[in-house]
Amino acid sequence: VQLQACGGGLVQAGDSLTLSCVVSEGTFSGYVVGWFRQAPGKDREFVAAIKWSSRHTRYGDSVKGRFTTSRDNAENTVNLQMNSLKPADTAVYYCAAGRRIITSSQTNGAQYEYWGQGTQVTVSS
Repeated sequence: VQLQACGGGLVQAGDSLTLSCVVSEGTFSGYVVGWFRQAPGKDREFVAAIKWSSRHTRYGDSVKGRFTTSRDNAENTVNLQMNSLKPADTAVYYCAAGRRIITSSQTNGAQYEYWGQGTQVTVSS
């Protein structure tokens, strides 16, 4: 399983942006797919997760109501729709995937087996 996150860029505060996580050499079937971000000098932060089979999602407190993660019907892409972006959302965004991650552990990056390379999102004020 190899992951690639893409779709990052430079936007203004209030804009929207959609990131995609594409899997190759496998599918997302049976996985939990998570989104994390890391800003310079800060710890990695949980953003969102989706359980592929049930489509159940959860979000970090800082993005609730603004970000939405979803899966496509093919088994190879998860999207992160980001609305009402703020300068505080500036970070490198990573997608990750793991099997057998219980709901309460989805916010823990250590539970994920596979990671993409990250995509930069910069929000200007």
